[in-house]
Amino acid sequence: MPNNRKRLIGRVISDKMDKTVTVAIERRTLHPLYQKVVSSTKKVKAHDETNSVPLGALVQLVESKPMSKSKRWVVEKVLTATSEAEQAVIEAELKRDDEEEADNDSE
Repeated sequence: MPNNRKRLIGRVISDKMDKTVTVAIERRTLHPLYQKVVSSTKKVKAHDETNSVPLGALVQLVESKPMSKSKRWVVEKVLTATSEAEQAVIEAELKRDDEEEADNDSE
């Protein structure tokens, strides 16, 4: 019997939770009228049993039974990991983005 579960590929954008990572799934589609490539990003939470997936890693997710209110995916494998230097750069970018969002909200 074949395994018919959905599989997605995305980049880890947060690993602050215990046994959970947040993964950004980016889809690119052609706009029907303007024929321009439009990218849309969706964030999903995925289960990481060993807490071994680093920030910025490219991972493959597989659909699973619901593990919590918002967690319905499991990290199947890490496709490409990141070095410590790359992780530091990613964390700095995320912190800067969070600060910009906070500034925009306060205005």
